[in-house]
Amino acid sequence: MTEEELNKFSTNLFWDADTSTMDMERHAAFIVGRVLDYGRWEDWLFIRNYYGIERIKEIALGLRSLMPRSLAFIATIVKTQENQFRCYEQIHSPNRLWYF
Repeated sequence: MTEEELNKFSTNLFWDADTSTMDMERHAAFIVGRVLDYGRWEDWLFIRNYYGIERIKEIALGLRSLMPRSLAFIATIVKTQENQFRCYEQIHSPNRLWYF
């Protein structure tokens, strides 16, 4: 990721990643997922302008995990039912409690 692209994002998004080796195209799913879950409005506007809504929709449909709030947001933006996203089943899997 170039210095200019990196400066467009909030500093908290990629705290655990080596941004010098990241590529906006090759790591699009990682970037979109991070922005949806942890990004600020400015981060969303940047990826929307960079990738476009259709590409973000395509990426988001295949993400393995998203926070419920992020899923609701992207489903509303792209006008797609939440159950069409890959991460939907994982979010709604029942948490079984252990009874001792």
